[in-house]
Parts: sequence; C-alpha cells; structure tokens
Amino acid sequence: MAKAAVMGAGSWGTTFAKVLADAGTDVTMWARRPEVAEAISTEKTNPAYLPDIALPPGIRATVDPAEALSGANVVVLAVPSQTLRANLTDWRAEIPRDATLLSLAKGVETGTLLRMSQVVIDVTDIDPHRVGCLSGPNLAMEIATEQPTATVIACPDSGRAVALQKACATRYFRPYTNADVIGCEVGGACKNIIALACGVASGLGYGINTVSSIMTRGLAETIRLGVALGAQPATLAGLAGVGDLIATCSSPLSRNRTFGARLAAGDTLEQAQEATHGQVAEGVKSCTSVRSLAEAYDVEMPITDAVHRVCHEGLSIDEAIDSLLGRRHKPE
Repeated sequence: MAKAAVMGAGSWGTTFAKVLADAGTDVTMWARRPEVAEAISTEKTNPAYLPDIALPPGIRATVDPAEALSGANVVVLAVPSQTLRANLTDWRAEIPRDATLLSLAKGVETGTLLRMSQVVIDVTDIDPHRVGCLSGPNLAMEIATEQPTATVIACPDSGRAVALQKACATRYFRPYTNADVIGCEVGGACKNIIALACGVASGLGYGINTVSSIMTRGLAETIRLGVALGAQPATLAGLAGVGDLIATCSSPLSRNRTFGARLAAGDTLEQAQEATHGQVAEGVKSCTSVRSLAEAYDVEMPITDAVHRVCHEGLSIDEAIDSLLGRRHKPE
C-alpha cells in the first residue's frame, strides 16, 4: 500500500487527502494549526475549509512535519505557491529517501520565476525524475462531494507517474499520466490569471461572449508561453490546459474568478481577498511573475499584463479594457 504525506490542510490539500484515502492509500496530513489537525484526526472533518465533508476514517493529521513525512513514499505538496520554498526548506531533511514529490501548487515563484517543480528541485536538490505535478479541472468542493472529474499527473519518470495514478484513482477521480511537467505547470499557473480577468468581466455584467473571448485569447497566450518554455501544445489543449481553464474561469467556486468579480464591484485587493474567505487567489501574485517570465522569453501576454497592471500598478478596469480592445488588428 502507498503511504502519502499530504503537506497542507487547506481545501485542496484536504480534498486530495480524501481522494488518496478513498483510493486505498494510507494518508497522514500536516496542518499548520493544531485545532485543524485535531479536528481532522478526531472528528474526521476540516471545519476551517470543508466543514460539511466527512473525511475517511483512515486519515490522520499532525502539526509535526517529521511525523507526517515519516515512512511516506509519496509527499504531496499542498501549500500556496509563494510559500512552497519556505516550507520545503523546513521539511527537506525529513523527506524520505526515494519518495516521490507531487506538487499541487499552481504558480510561478516571485523573484526567481521558477515553476513549482523547479522550486522543489532547487530546495531539495533531488533527482528531477522524483518530482511531479497534478493539474486539471479540479475544483475542491466538487471533488470533495465526489462529483466525477479527471486530472493529469505529470512526471518525467513514467513508473512514478503510474504509481501516483494508482494511488489516487477512485470511482469519481480519474487521473491520466503525462511526461510534460512544463505544460501542466504553465497551464495551471496561467489559468488563475485568466480566471481573474473573467471574474472582472462577469462582475461588470458582461456575458458569455466576453468571457469566452477572454478564455480563448487567454489560452492563446498560455500556449505561446508554454511552447517558449518547452511545453507540448497538446498538453495545453487537454485537461491541464483547456480543462482547468474552463473550470476556473466559469465556476463561482473559483477563488480567482471570485476575486476578479469583487475587484469589478469596486473592492480593494484586501477586500477582494476577504471575499475568498482567506483562501489564496493565486492569480493575484502569479500575474506579476508570469508577466516577467513572458518578458524574459519575449512572449506577448496582453491579458496577463492587464491583470498585473490592474492589481499592482493602479490601472483602472476601464483603462485595461480599452487597452485590450484598442490593440492593433491582426490574424488569429
């Protein structure tokens, strides 16, 4: 039986821990807050993030990283992208030899412009073939209620990818394997930014035509960046690209879409963050790092640039719309 350490007890970390346990994997979670760890272990619920979801009886939780990591052959990294480095630095000495590390985080690190798998390798200095990522149309609450979905597990080692696939395959959660880590991570990082833009459009009262146009042009700039970094276009046309983009841009459960809608309603960044109930809208920070990464590779990403300027440079939403609509006409 696989033994997994799920490092992070937010909504997605808790949901994925449930998936693993339902698939027959032995799961120990690490939670930052003692009351969350206690509730997961004794009451089999996470009142902070998934209060109405009953967790499988086999899941345990602890505030001690070493206890969570002990004996694990799968280490699931379920913390926000911008805190991954600091957390991994604290945990790296306790990570078991030859364990596979699976990142659930979606973003590009501020400053270094590294993708999440690159951050993992940089901090731990482990073989890149031991590092994978998971991405797809995976809204946590829908999966927690066991609504059917599919996902992609990308890892350069096909054997590890298949082992991860078996560790989380359930009747409601269908994982596919892929070797294209770059494509999966680029898709996951960019979709949050595009979802924020779609949230702004929806918040302004615009309809399906507008949102669909943003999604489609957002996919185009995501593919441009992915290809420049070495991704396969087919990856971004699949679950980790189009699938994740549709889910995150369309659902009211999406934190990034909700954040954008609150900005459109006139909220400040701080107020919009409160509207997501304290959970991180990754697109707010990723828009800056993704824009910088695109500039480094001379890739044009106008929607990403507009989101960054609205969130961090004081550009008004009306000005952002005018700048996008006023760009020169050209072939698709």
